[in-house]
Amino acid sequence: MSTEENPAAAPRSLAEALRGRDDASLAALLRSRPDLITPVPTDLTQLATRAGTRASVVRALERLDRFTLQTAQALAVAPDPVRYGELLGLMAGDDGDPAVSAALPHALGTLREQALVWGGDDRLRLVRTARELLAPSPQHPSPTGLGPTVSEAAAGMSPGRIQEIVATAGLPSTHDSVSALAALTGLFNDPERMSALLDQAPSDSLEVLERLVWGPPYGQVTADPAPRLRWLLDRGLLLPTAPGTVVLPREVALRLRAGRAHRTTEPVRPPVEAAAVHRPQLVDATAAGQAYTALATVEELLKDWHEGGPGVLRAGGLSVRDLKRTAVALDVPEPVAAFWVELAYAAGLLASDGGGGTSHALRAVGDDERYAATPAYDEWLERPPGERWARLATAWLAATRTPGVVGERDAKDRTLSALGPGLDRSPAPEVRHRVLALLAGLPEGAAPNTGSLLARLRWERPPRADRTGGGAPSPYARRTPAQPAEGARGPAARAGSGGPGAPGYPADGGSGTGGEDDLRSRLARWTLTEAEMLGVTGRGALSSHGRALIGAPPAPRHAETEPTGPGDKLPVHHRQAPPPPALSPAEQATAAAAAARLLEPLLPEPLDHVLLQADLTAVAPGPLERPLADMLGVLADVESKGGATVYRFTPASVRRALDAGQSAADLHAFLAAHSRTPVPQPLAYLIDDVARRHGHLRVGAASSYVRCDDDAVLNEILADKRAAGLGLRRLAPTVLAARTDPTTLLEGLRAMGFAPAAESAEGDVLIARADAYRTPPRTPPEPVPDGPPVPDDTLLAAAIRAVRAGDLASTAPRKPVGGAAAGTAPGELPRTTAADTLATLQAAVLTNDTLWIGYVNAEGAASQRVIAPIRVEGGFVTAYDHTADEVRTYPLHRITGVAELADGGD
Repeated sequence: MSTEENPAAAPRSLAEALRGRDDASLAALLRSRPDLITPVPTDLTQLATRAGTRASVVRALERLDRFTLQTAQALAVAPDPVRYGELLGLMAGDDGDPAVSAALPHALGTLREQALVWGGDDRLRLVRTARELLAPSPQHPSPTGLGPTVSEAAAGMSPGRIQEIVATAGLPSTHDSVSALAALTGLFNDPERMSALLDQAPSDSLEVLERLVWGPPYGQVTADPAPRLRWLLDRGLLLPTAPGTVVLPREVALRLRAGRAHRTTEPVRPPVEAAAVHRPQLVDATAAGQAYTALATVEELLKDWHEGGPGVLRAGGLSVRDLKRTAVALDVPEPVAAFWVELAYAAGLLASDGGGGTSHALRAVGDDERYAATPAYDEWLERPPGERWARLATAWLAATRTPGVVGERDAKDRTLSALGPGLDRSPAPEVRHRVLALLAGLPEGAAPNTGSLLARLRWERPPRADRTGGGAPSPYARRTPAQPAEGARGPAARAGSGGPGAPGYPADGGSGTGGEDDLRSRLARWTLTEAEMLGVTGRGALSSHGRALIGAPPAPRHAETEPTGPGDKLPVHHRQAPPPPALSPAEQATAAAAAARLLEPLLPEPLDHVLLQADLTAVAPGPLERPLADMLGVLADVESKGGATVYRFTPASVRRALDAGQSAADLHAFLAAHSRTPVPQPLAYLIDDVARRHGHLRVGAASSYVRCDDDAVLNEILADKRAAGLGLRRLAPTVLAARTDPTTLLEGLRAMGFAPAAESAEGDVLIARADAYRTPPRTPPEPVPDGPPVPDDTLLAAAIRAVRAGDLASTAPRKPVGGAAAGTAPGELPRTTAADTLATLQAAVLTNDTLWIGYVNAEGAASQRVIAPIRVEGGFVTAYDHTADEVRTYPLHRITGVAELADGGD
């Protein structure tokens, strides 16, 4: 039986509508709007009140797709309440649209599920706050382009003027303005009579209506309007709203639009088109190569910062100069360098030392704050390559820090720096996951068309101008109805094309107008670029390990669209797989492990050898095993990278190896063991020559000193003008003291061509390892959430149970106790004396009755509860709490009052 046949069954409020829902429906509401249970409401009335607050409604509207939003906008301009048939007419028009008819039930179901609409199909109501946000007004035009109704527009007109309009329109006069406006509204809503009236209109008057019909509906007129405007004003087809301002009434616009609320409805989500298709094996191989490069880049970055990296700016972050130096060291553009730095930071491998870290290097603890690798980096290095990549990829997916905005300016006109504050963009994780999910819906090996991908994202999350009409031209723009503003059109024509990518990113492109909507487009572009650099995608297509990373099902295969080679095109309207659901932390960890297992066989096997050449170089024909790569990185300098890495041996690099504790014999043995070619004689001579001179001078701390058994060498140093800045003076024939610190003294002597060695306080050679400096233990940066997290099933079940129990407590009928009225106002706590409270509780223990109590906890929060007392003793009552569904003990002095439930109330 419908609510129309049984009016008593129709809910009278949103709270009553929520009471009629089952647990699954309430869970769907709380899952789609998690802010409603932060904190858990006490009952369904409070839940309904919270669901109607402005902040919550705005948040819900922001997460509607375009067609569902258009449905809500149509409800905002429809009568309240409205029948389903009338709503369908507003969406599909008088001629009907099969696609709209098919999609409208699902859109309406979404609005009902999210408690934005309530009531049966015969009495649909949009919640009041949503109607206020979406209904047209002069200050906030509706995206529909519609203006106020006849009654709203004529609210300030004199009764005499209203009767003149009614008479000129050919309607009989009435005794009051209300009935006159109702008759005029009936004329505009009647297709036949409206057509007859418009048939009498001059052609230039019809031209005015045609220009205003799709909005904005406002315009300005002079004190003496032209005849074509006077004809419209006399018949109410244009109504004045203020001196010199007129508006096209909503009923007139709808008749001229053939009943449509929107110029263009979009019931079908736009497909993501494939720009090209590659062999899946090629995609995986390309992505694996990028993944290996990502690991090598992060290692190179942190190896460069082993002894303490760049300093931290006073406001936080990396200076522009240091970012440029990092980009040069990594041989990448600066925006790409910012990405790798931020990625290492998000993964917890890089952090600030806070002004001091754990180090055996000569840099004194307590120096200025600097960036360096964390202890977690050493653990990360010991993991297999697949697991190391999975950690980077997982951190990237969840991070809200957005390196693409580095170099831009914040609201205070301060430049945003890498590793600095102000880089968090809360929508970033959602956009990344959604972009990869859409790629997962394409056939295997298919790379998306970027334009169609952005169009799909804009349909799923429309720009703000389409949500509230904020992007429409001002209704008070200086124009007349005969000359409306150029380019006034519906929301579909205002959809933007997305924002620019980060400068220097390979996928850079597009333009935007700024703001949140521009940011989402830019985030999507950055996601495509960063996923390619990280190896989640290869040649633009999602790889098999990238698919596993987001928990997507196996790629769809279609025989009619299987590619025959790189660059093959797919049909535009191919079927797409449903997107994978968002993963919980435990599911994400499982997915990351699966991605690591898939990637591991695709990565190149590390080599245990190099090829030494006579020109003091070594060629690594592929990736090297870690001990070999680490040692070779100390003994030689990287000259070029690529498929094969070329290392060059220099006196400085050999001295670096000797400083690290190696002897000449160790170096000869190392090269002989790992070279497929004989050790060239020039390289052996270089090692022996540097070793003979190494440690001949000793540097320690006085501030610092130099000692040498050969006083002639010290005389040479003192006579050298380049030593003037070191502040040297002779303490003994074999000892010089210096005013500078040991590190500066070492660097100065090496710049003069000597090869000094540092020594400890005991006089032993101090081994300064390149990887010795680490920050104290650090945790990765916490993402800044975009609102409350989606609750899990356990929390939802507990919240629903608590809300229903609280609703039972607040709505159950009560008996009067001790003079307290039974009809206590909703939400008001019962009030009884301490004696009455104790007597009623004791009696309930004997009779096993259920009571309604008011309770104030230790924090002062008041609540209503339904309890079944078990015992009363020692100033406490122990009872089964129906609200919490458990046995609890309450102090009697915190119970404000008690009442028995009326018969049938329990």
